[in-house]
Amino acid sequence: MKTLVLFKNNLRINDNPVLYNGSKNNTILPVFILDEHNIKKKLGSASKYWLYNALKSLNQSLNNKMLFFRGETLSIVDELIKKYDINKVVFEETFIKDDMSLQKKMESFLKKTNIKYHSYNCTLLWEPYSVLKNDGTPYKVFTPFYKRGCLGGKEPELPLGRPKEIKYLEYDNNTNISDLNLVTGYKWYSKLDDQWDISEKKAFKIFTNFLNDGIFDYKKGRDYPSKNCNSKLSPYIRFGMISVNRLWYILNDLKFDKNIEHFKSEIGWREFSYYLLYHYPKMEYKNLQTKFDNFEWENSNEKFDSWKKGKTGFPIIDAGMRELWQTGFMHNRIRMVVASFLVKNLSIDWRLGEAWFWDCLLDADYASNIAGWQWVAGTGSDAAPYFRIFNPILQGEKFDSNGEYTLKYLPELKPIPLKLLQKPWENLEKINYPDPVIDYKLSREIALSKYSAIKTYTEK
Repeated sequence: MKTLVLFKNNLRINDNPVLYNGSKNNTILPVFILDEHNIKKKLGSASKYWLYNALKSLNQSLNNKMLFFRGETLSIVDELIKKYDINKVVFEETFIKDDMSLQKKMESFLKKTNIKYHSYNCTLLWEPYSVLKNDGTPYKVFTPFYKRGCLGGKEPELPLGRPKEIKYLEYDNNTNISDLNLVTGYKWYSKLDDQWDISEKKAFKIFTNFLNDGIFDYKKGRDYPSKNCNSKLSPYIRFGMISVNRLWYILNDLKFDKNIEHFKSEIGWREFSYYLLYHYPKMEYKNLQTKFDNFEWENSNEKFDSWKKGKTGFPIIDAGMRELWQTGFMHNRIRMVVASFLVKNLSIDWRLGEAWFWDCLLDADYASNIAGWQWVAGTGSDAAPYFRIFNPILQGEKFDSNGEYTLKYLPELKPIPLKLLQKPWENLEKINYPDPVIDYKLSREIALSKYSAIKTYTEK
């Protein structure tokens, strides 16, 4: 049987249900389509860079047999079916609104043309529609979702491994990855080339090294940005270069440990993000907590610009934003701190911060990015309460007490005594570093007043 294998967000050959099942007793035509007609939210610049390299890696693993197209999916699939006499199409099951709409169109089209098709969940451990409360409604709080709905429900699918054999259709491949226009002539991304090895092999190597080292101090150590306790697997997971099923079962085979369980719960938070967006799709652009719809954002362009450039005058904030700009990545705790600062101290709409992260983060995951920002802003499900405002000074002093992380990205602060590193405005000798864009205490009082006024939560 001649089978068209469509790749989308899972760019790997190991434990890829679409590739594994599609190639079983079939000859395949592996294809990637960048569809910007059916998908409203275009990829950010950093994501395009990662996708470009991930596709290059996957294509090499597939003996350079991939076909690359940019355009409307159904038209391209129709043309390929006719050109190569395709009998079957296999593709990834999707869980985001626009992707699901396209999937329905695809299924309808294939049904009308009498082409066999099958979709496979390659992205999540648990399909969002399979995890519900006893009354049939979706969970809104993470802990019962994860403990009762997920851990207390069916086991995730076992990893499939690599296809035993892949046979390719004979065809003239006149496409090229450059046809996708993912990277521009202005090579802003060259700074990332030496920092990341974007390959499936590297993804598994990072995970193996993490298991041998960082994971056993993960629960506590993950909060300290200068420590090597975070896996840095997120961009590889985002583009499916390593499967969450594979991660899950390898972790399950290890001796029980609180750090391992905590890392698994972080995988659970990713699942929860997709779950929320599946059941409440409007949260991609609206507050899940509708009481925030009348919240008065300041949305100062000047303050937003200082935040983006890492020039707020608050060192831990600026270090985080410069890490993002220089590496395409940001430590997880620092993400929460800079997001809280933008929303609660600068009074800037979370959607603006979400859009900036979407464009700059290599691991910009559609669901996790939106859910994460709504969590910090207090507007989402199971969100941080309004009165939880991260103090950037205390956060820096507690989680970067030796200044290693801050000074790595703000070397101009090296003359400052360590005790004043997170509040350089108290240093008597003037240095080339911006003054604070706000009075922190005043901004906190204003934020608390605004949040209290809409009575989002009852403080306990």
